[in-house]
Amino acid sequence: MRHLKHRHHLGRTKEHREALMANLAMALIKHGRIETTLPKAKALRPFVEKLITLAKKAENAPKEQALHLRRLALARLRDKEAVKLLFSERVKEFIARPGGYTRIYKLGARIGDAAEMALICFIAADDEGYAKRGKKPAAKKVEAPVVEEAPAAVAEAPVVEETPAAEEPKTEA
Repeated sequence: MRHLKHRHHLGRTKEHREALMANLAMALIKHGRIETTLPKAKALRPFVEKLITLAKKAENAPKEQALHLRRLALARLRDKEAVKLLFSERVKEFIARPGGYTRIYKLGARIGDAAEMALICFIAADDEGYAKRGKKPAAKKVEAPVVEEAPAAVAEAPVVEETPAAEEPKTEA
């Protein structure tokens, strides 16, 4: 069955899509951030984060395992310089980070074809991100201010009772 198989196809064949992701990832690793369309940025995020995870695993792995992980990254990325940069320099920024290595900023529509544009960039190592949105604190109960009684020296206004008006007789029609 093909349930849940529909992910970022981008209107391309498998080979074209793999080449596109490799080129976008290579540019992102080399430059730190790139501007592209929003669907491509959303498709690129898991691709790049898996490559960073390979580099993180290789950091603490034995030599043979590290070489294997580097070759897996090279098979997906297709650029020796980008793999070298990722495994030697970029990975040090993400060692302590448990995930979420990229961030996507929406830029608005492109003028020519109104395609939604986005900026995808690596998150700085010291970035704490947004504050957690836990439960809202319970509203504090505000007590009504206590009204003290007026002193006895102040005279109260006289109370006038209204008498109801005389009822008019009902006429039958």
